[in-house]
Amino acid sequence: MPAYLVVHVKVQDPIRYEAYKKLAPASIRQYGGRYLTRGGAVEVLEGDWVPQRLVILEFPTMERAKQWWNSSEYATPNALRHASADSSMVLLEGLDQQP
Repeated sequence: MPAYLVVHVKVQDPIRYEAYKKLAPASIRQYGGRYLTRGGAVEVLEGDWVPQRLVILEFPTMERAKQWWNSSEYATPNALRHASADSSMVLLEGLDQQP
């Protein structure tokens, strides 16, 4: 069953964050993940949340997403993200099939 990682990012250091953006994709692909959206336009339709940057990743399973998150391949990009941005992240299980 697919899993989705939703990340809200507030970039504090754009130069260092650009380095993160160059390093992260290879580790994501290695664990079967792919970007569904990565920092595109955001339009608030309801509520008062005004996100700065949203990223949505899809992984084959929740377990595979967690393996990536804890991997040595993601350790360096993860440290760069922490050094250059404030982030909130949730992992959610997808639907096996549409209702």
